Amino acid sequence: MKLELLMPAWNLEKMKFAFAYGADAIYVWVPMFSLRARTNDFTMDDLKYAVEYSHKLWKKIYFTANIYAHNAKIKPFLSQFKKMISFKPDAFIMSDPWLINIVRKNYPNITIHLSVQANNTNWAQALFWKELWIKRIILSREISIKEIKEIHKRVPGIELESFVHWSICMAYSGRCLISNYLSNRDPNQWTCSHSCRWEYKIFKNKKTEEELETLTWRPEEYKELNGNFYLEEKERPWEIMNIDEDEYGSYLMNSRDLMAIDYLKELKDAWVISYKVEWRNKTVNYLASVGLAYSEALRKLEKWESYDSKKLAQELFGIANRWYIPGFLAGNPNSNAQFYERNSSYWTKVFLWILRNYDKENYLVRVEVKNKFEVWDNIEIVTPKWIKTQKIERIYKTTLNHWTKKAWNTFIKHKYSFDIKQSEEVQSAHGWGYEVWINCKNNPWKFSLIRKDY
Repeated sequence: MKLELLMPAWNLEKMKFAFAYGADAIYVWVPMFSLRARTNDFTMDDLKYAVEYSHKLWKKIYFTANIYAHNAKIKPFLSQFKKMISFKPDAFIMSDPWLINIVRKNYPNITIHLSVQANNTNWAQALFWKELWIKRIILSREISIKEIKEIHKRVPGIELESFVHWSICMAYSGRCLISNYLSNRDPNQWTCSHSCRWEYKIFKNKKTEEELETLTWRPEEYKELNGNFYLEEKERPWEIMNIDEDEYGSYLMNSRDLMAIDYLKELKDAWVISYKVEWRNKTVNYLASVGLAYSEALRKLEKWESYDSKKLAQELFGIANRWYIPGFLAGNPNSNAQFYERNSSYWTKVFLWILRNYDKENYLVRVEVKNKFEVWDNIEIVTPKWIKTQKIERIYKTTLNHWTKKAWNTFIKHKYSFDIKQSEEVQSAHGWGYEVWINCKNNPWKFSLIRKDY
């Protein structure tokens, strides 16, 4: 059985990195009509190019058009959809039942995948969507492998897709109002500020039992507490917020992240064919590490071979994470879903940035600088084919700044060579906005990164 590693892209360069590091398919967000529209860099012209690029590699691309449309968006959606069809993506990811219905009636040959935003949690829903000629269901994040097996058993004719790596939300399927309330950033527009993970203090206000019952609006059900509770967010001193709390504790959670590298065989046995990676404004370093780990595991599973999950997990711990759990795949994680130790992320590798060009005469490679590194630092050069360690012996800062537009496509459109006359040898490189050349004996080719131990 062919297993698909499905990875995200929100601009053309990240699309290319995703494919370079093992993606079999990518999903992109269409302008105006996806729930990630606010952080999506794709234009309609970009979508056309993305399809052409994907198909040249014999890879697949899915257009995410998963809005629940208000009245004002129905007409423009149908108009734009006709244009998107002409680009010939491999499928559309959709949520809105009426939009799905009208698209199916007008374009019966179009492949539609049901978005995770539709929250398919049982086999009866799967059967309903199959009758509407949905080819694939992207399963809800809140179901277990046991439940996935039953869905396949009862509805065998529908493809199943499951998330395997993502940032777990403290609310059911991302339906959270905290970020919107505190920072005017909507989770379902992919601009969540992760307010649930901020550092809070709890204040207790002593009141009588009668006063507490009045405050809860549920005197019949009320279970006595020791007091009324309030929150103060670290960066908002004296802005006191009431928080509801019962015998299970408060409802704000500092959630962990999902990593399913140990559960891929079980998912395969449950007839999951597509293994999806979520994206929350991550870097290409995230795509590289996740792609390297999951693509190796899936290729092994296709051959009925075992893989070293411990080794691959080390690659995944290199990127920012909140300590991993298998989400709901192994059952309800209960208290294990929360990360109590800290409210910031953890990682073992520091992403230094992208390698752009190689000067084979001087054995130097051009680097766009994100995080600081110095002469004599040990670094790792990461490529789609190999990872090698080396020591930085020389750093040249150039007076030519080619990184004026974050270099989405610089290694494709431009070729630069090292010029000692326009360079200065320095001991360190740090901060955003300029580039350096460093020593490198091996040509890393395209889509290469550098990182170092944290």
